[in-house]
This record gives sequence, structure tokens and C-alpha cells, in this order.
Amino acid sequence: MSPAFILLLLLDITVRLSHAMNREEKHRLRNQVVEMFNHAYQNYMDHAYPADELMPLTCRGRVRGLEPSRGDVDDALGKFSLTLIDTLDTLVLLNKTEEFEEAVRRVLKDVRLDNDVVVSVFETNIRVLGGLLGGHSMAVMLKGGGQHMLWYEDELLHMARDLGLRLLPAFNTSSGLPYPRINLRHGVVGPETRTGTETDTCTACAGTIILEFAALSRFTGDPVFEAHARRALDFLWEKRQRNSNLVGTTINIHSGEWVRRDSGVGAGIDSYYEYLLKAYVLLGDDQFLQRFNIHYASIMKYISQPPLLLDVHIHKPRLPARTWMDSLLAFFPGLQVLKGDIRPAIETHEMLYQVTRKHNFLPEAFTTDFQVHWAQHPLRPEFAESTYFLYKATRDPYYLDVGRTVLENLNRFARVPCGFAAMKDVRTGSHEDRMDSFFLAEMFKYLFLLFAEDEDLPFDVEDYVFTTEAHLLPLSLSTALRSSSPPADNSTDLPPNNTVLPATSQRLFAAADELDDANFEWTCPNTRLLFPDPAYPRSLREPIRSAVDKSCPRPAPPREAGLGRAPLRAQDFMANSPEHLELLRRMGVSLIHLKDGRVQLVQHASQAVSAVAAEDGMRFMQEMMELSSQQQKEQLPPRAVQIISHPFLGRVVLTAGPAQFGMDLSKSSLGVRGFVAVVEPYSGCSELTNAEFVAGRIALLQRGQCMFAEKARHIQKAGAIGGIVIDDNEGSSSDTAPLFQMAGDGRSTDDVTLPLLFLFHKEGSILLQALKEHREVEVLLSEKARDRGVDETEEEDCCAEDHSTPAHLATPDQSQFTTQEQEFAGEEPGRSEAGLSNDTPSSAEEGPVEDDSSKSQSVDSLMADWQEDLEAFKQMEKDEL
Repeated sequence: MSPAFILLLLLDITVRLSHAMNREEKHRLRNQVVEMFNHAYQNYMDHAYPADELMPLTCRGRVRGLEPSRGDVDDALGKFSLTLIDTLDTLVLLNKTEEFEEAVRRVLKDVRLDNDVVVSVFETNIRVLGGLLGGHSMAVMLKGGGQHMLWYEDELLHMARDLGLRLLPAFNTSSGLPYPRINLRHGVVGPETRTGTETDTCTACAGTIILEFAALSRFTGDPVFEAHARRALDFLWEKRQRNSNLVGTTINIHSGEWVRRDSGVGAGIDSYYEYLLKAYVLLGDDQFLQRFNIHYASIMKYISQPPLLLDVHIHKPRLPARTWMDSLLAFFPGLQVLKGDIRPAIETHEMLYQVTRKHNFLPEAFTTDFQVHWAQHPLRPEFAESTYFLYKATRDPYYLDVGRTVLENLNRFARVPCGFAAMKDVRTGSHEDRMDSFFLAEMFKYLFLLFAEDEDLPFDVEDYVFTTEAHLLPLSLSTALRSSSPPADNSTDLPPNNTVLPATSQRLFAAADELDDANFEWTCPNTRLLFPDPAYPRSLREPIRSAVDKSCPRPAPPREAGLGRAPLRAQDFMANSPEHLELLRRMGVSLIHLKDGRVQLVQHASQAVSAVAAEDGMRFMQEMMELSSQQQKEQLPPRAVQIISHPFLGRVVLTAGPAQFGMDLSKSSLGVRGFVAVVEPYSGCSELTNAEFVAGRIALLQRGQCMFAEKARHIQKAGAIGGIVIDDNEGSSSDTAPLFQMAGDGRSTDDVTLPLLFLFHKEGSILLQALKEHREVEVLLSEKARDRGVDETEEEDCCAEDHSTPAHLATPDQSQFTTQEQEFAGEEPGRSEAGLSNDTPSSAEEGPVEDDSSKSQSVDSLMADWQEDLEAFKQMEKDEL
């Protein structure tokens, strides 16, 4: 059977893999999606518009420059009502035609694109330009129906062209790769632009332009946009590593040299692969499909270890580059559905689903044994996207149940009175004052499509392609032939083929006939054979479910025969030994001395003298991590402050730092619940003058002027049942500062029996504002957020023997390199903030002491920080894909 026929069958199969969800339940869930969308959208319009984003905890808009900077994350904000533009075509899909018409009028009336603001070229392209083009597509479709938008005269398209022209100067480089940032008013070059000095960009940032720019060219008839986007893609193709056919994560936009040579399908690269395949679907250029197939073969050869997707080095693709996965790779099963490779899509999606069930949401990063690596979850939609595409391909009702889980978790854990709040920490359930525009643009779109019937949709989605931001571009653009050719392609050894066929399905299957069968080596077989009985998909999912549920670190594989034991063990390492430092160098491990006296270890496997030495280095790092975990038992996880009184009702959760003394909330199944009271004096450094009011309540007091333990003793004497210390350093936030733990005062703290937690200024302000607006505010102090409709169950012993786990899940690199710094400090008079970091005394009684250079403290310092992971996390936030 030809590959063309195989792909054709993919979209028509209907399988019964589990009990089908009845029509009434689907309708209920569809209506719930609409209700949730209304809650998020209306709160944005009521409390935030015309600001770019809603801050759902404080019920106000995020205006760039008026809120504390979040670094590169804020580059998406351009003072152009980002959330409204990003949501335009979602309104139409959800049958909110009147709201869409009103939203378009608001955009045309209120939005300015000439603001003196430096923005991300990538984010502005996919969110704003894509949103304007998607809105234009919907307006044209509705106007053609003869009932709505009859007044529309391509105004959104004119705005899109204006924005496209403002982005074009970013492409004025010798390589054709765009600068990562541009000033909307002044362009790139010149002192007033405050940009133009950058040298690096991520692969996805440069390679995720073609759909929007080509659509703009074909809508307007101006070929300049499509030509520049093609030139950037051509250059990236030329710079791929020719042996592995993989691309790195970060590239120099002037020289074309790879700055980061790790390669995966997640942050920094993800939508580059997505746009190659979708550009073929939208534009009909076989060259895009040929390039994608070559990349895909390498991905399946080196990166895919079903169900895992692990980053590798482009020059040594057999060597893993990370011990963890980021949540952005959750889009990849959906892309595999479009490719036609169903089996690995099912496997990877199931792994992601089980991680979701384990932690309620996909953590921003998680280890290869499925533990939390970075605990944030900014309500990303990629997992819902893949769930929809797998359901569309298989019609397996199992994916409807998955979608229901996503809905329930959003309502239970993320819903707050003014919208939906991103999760600051999936372990505690704490929130971040953030609701990104992609939540409205993508999440509700895919969930609505998952539960909707064909008659619920105002148009046929098969006539459109989804951009990476889920904006809808019509496939009819394929018939709008380019009026001129793009710049000469010196970047490929593949013959150009710019033939445009009239129908997408004809392009897909006709092109498939022209390709060598090797291109479809990982394409699913005939679906009648793939699903011979309803048990087949379950047979793929069950082993993965067992692996995630009972996962625990596995022993490292034996060293190659004849090579003996590893040259250096973690427990033997001495940082002042020249011999040991040389052994580290040979294993690709670098030792970095920090200004504060601490030491960091970083491994780059590509710098090892041999593959065997690189494996030794990874084992050394894993041993060091295990040794560190034994030395850092005094380090406590974050705690939660949950506002449970009306109107919050447990929906707002704040990340809190613990104290190394007083009540241990991890040993309390109920936590401590009570109304809050501000103490007098606010510092809590002397006997309270309002002790009668504080008695039986949870005391709120300010940081500074005395030791934490002294504050605890004063509020305990007043009869308080708990305490919350609020940082007086304005602008401090758990978003940007490491976890803060309160140490004792150098003497016994056994007399302190109440719990004391620490809130940074931002989180504390949310609590104080709630108290200002509502005279009585009740909170729960606990290890993690409590019942918002969730039953707490004890997890099974992770290290129970699991004989059902597939052998390919037992990857050799299972270590968890934590990046979360922890600060331990005891306050002293004069507001001294001498953070002792990981030189913390082993017990609260010892108090702050000088470093005695003991072996245990030396090892503890070595593991204080993992710079490579920290830089990777910052890069991921910078990419914000």
C-alpha cells in the first residue's frame, strides 16, 4: 500500500477504545469550556483592557513599565492590547459573533502600533500579526455569509500590513535571520531604538515567521514579507549539522555559528519544525516537506526514545544534553499526528498525561523519572493541542476523558475570582499574578474543538491551518501564487519545487508519492492494522502509566567491559586537588568559583575527551546530586498560604517560604486555618499592643529590625495561632527571588510551636489588599494547597519494583539537577540580609556560624547552584515559546 493511501486513511478512522462519552456529557463539557472562556475574557475586558494582559490575582491590567519587570517575558507586551488581538478568532470559533464584531471595532478604535516600545519579533509575529490575520480571515468569512461584519473593509489587514512593515527592519542582517527585538516606532538601528546590539536568537524565533509573513504577502499581494521569511528558513537549513541533520537551540544572527548546540523538540526549537510542515500544508511548496522529513528522521533516530523526547548535542547526537524535558515539547504529539506517525504520538502523549495526573499540570520542566524540575506552569496549551489532534485522528474517547481532566484541573486549581492564574508551583498549588494571552488564544480553542460536534462550529476548520498560536489561516491562500520568487536558495541540496496545487489533500498525497519510501519509515502503517482491536492503544499506554506512577531513579548502567570503575567518585572528590580537577576536565565537568565563595559544577558532555569519559562525568554528577540530597536534608520545600474566605474560596494560593523552627506543616494533615490580623507594632519586635485582637488569629507582621524567632515568640505570647512575615523590600517576588527560608537566632527554638511563613512583598501585597477590601480574611497555612475539589491520596512507594516498566524507559541518565536556589537567613538589627545560602547550620540551635570548611559543608557548597540549568531556564523564559 502506498504511503499516500496510508495518510489518507488516517483522518477517516473511527475506533472504539473505551466506553464512548455520551452526547450529553460532551455538550456539558463544551458548554463548560464556553463558561470558562467567558470568565477569563470578561475579566480581562472589565479589569485590564486596554492593557496587554490581565493580572488575575490583583484584578488589574499589566501595563509595561508600571509593573516590576519580568525580564524577557515582558518583551511580548507592546501596549497594543495583546490579549484582545490574540483572542479575536477564538471569539468566532466559540460562536460569539457579536462579541467579535465589538472586539474588532475596539481594536480599530483603540490600538496603536507605533508605540515607542521594544518588543520580541517572534512574539509580536505569532500573537499580534497572527491575531490580526486570523481576525481578518474570520471577518471575511462572516461577511461572506451576508449577516455579520457587512461594514468590514479589510481594516484588520491594513493594520497587519502596518505591523509587518514595522517588523521588516529586523531582517536587515547579512544572514537574513531577524534580530530578536525591535522598536515598534524606531526600528532596529539607532540610539533611540534601544535595540540592535543583540547577536543571538533562538532557532524557533527565526524559523517561526513563514506562516504569518506568507499569509500577509498573499493577502496583500506584496511578496516582500514571504521572501524575507523564506530567506531566514533557508539560512537555518544551510546551518543544520550535516551529519546529524539537527539544528541547535541558539544561533548567531550575523555569523550563523551555533551558540547553543543542544537540540530537541522543546523550548527554543519547537515551532521551527512545526512551521516547516505547516508551511507545506498552507503554501504547497514541496521543499518544506522535504526538509521536514529529513529533520524528522533525525529526531526519531536521536531524540525520540518513546515515550521520552531527550535533548542531544548536534555534533554528538548519541550523547544526551539534558536530564529533563520541558513542557513546550507537549505540542510534538500533535505534530506527529499531522505527519501521520501515530504510535509514538500516543506513547509520548500518554507519558505527558500521566505527568499531568501526577502533578495536576505539566511542570515547566520535569526529569526523566517524571519528578518536578521547574515547578511553574503558566497555563500552557500545548498538551490540550496534542489531545485534540489525537482525538481527531483516532476518535478514541479516551482523549475526551483526558480533556475533561484538563478542564477540571483548570477549574479546581487555576480559577480565581478575576480569571485564571498561572501556577507558581504545581507542588504547593500557589499562584502567579499572570494570565498570558495564549491562554485565551489557544487553550479554549482546542478544548472547544475537542468537545464540539460539527454542527456546533460556525465554519469548517478543515479549511484552515492553525498557526503555532492557534490562529486560523485559510488554505485558500495556497492558490494565491507568489508574484515573484524568493531570494536564491543557496542553502539546500534539495531541488526547489514551488508548484502550488489547488487542494491541500492533493498536495499531501501527491507529494508523498514523489518521496522515497524511507521518508515514511516512521509513518503509521495502515490504520486497519494499527488498530486491529480496541485493546491496541491501551497496550501502548499501560506500560507508560505504570512507569510514571511508580517511577524512581534507576541505577546507572555498568561501565563498558574492560574499562574498570569510574576514575572519580563523588564521595572522594576534593575541590583543592589538582589531580581531581584534571579528572573533572577530562570528563567535561567545569568547576566555577563564585564571588561569594561558593563553587559550582557544570558538565558539558561535548567537552569530554571521549564518549566514555562523558558517561563517567554524567555518573559523577548523578552521584554528586545524590550525595548533596543527603547533605541538604535541612532544606525545606515551599509552603502555601491559601485565601479561603469569600470571595476567594481557596482559589488564590501564594508561595511562602518556611521557617526552620516552629510547627512543621508537612506533618500536619490539616494545616493551620484562621483569620489574619495585622500586629502592632508591625515589626513584631516587641510585645504586641493589640494582643487581644491577635489572639486566636494568624498574625501579619513586617520583616526587619529583629530576628525571625523573636517575632515568632512575641506573636505566640499574644495568643496567635500562626504568623506570616511580609518582606518590606518593595518589588521582591517569588517570581524572581530564590526560595527564602527563615533560620533561628542561634539558640534553642524549641519553645516556638506555631508555624511561621515568609511572603515576598508582591505576594504579601495581595494578602494585604484582600484584607483592605474585605474586613475579615481567612487563610490556610499548609504544606500545599488544600481541597478545591480534589481528594488527597498517598502516592505509592516510588521505589517499588516495577517489572512492567519497558526496558527503554530505564534511561542511563536519570539524575535530577535542581536549579532552585535556597536562601537561609536570620534577621538581625539594622535589617542585615546576610544570606547564608547553603552554608546553613545543620540545626536551628546552632544559629548562623562561620564556614568551618568541613567536608559536608564543602559538598553542600558544591551543589548550591547548577549554572547550566539556570541559564537554560532563563533562556526558556527568554524564548517564551
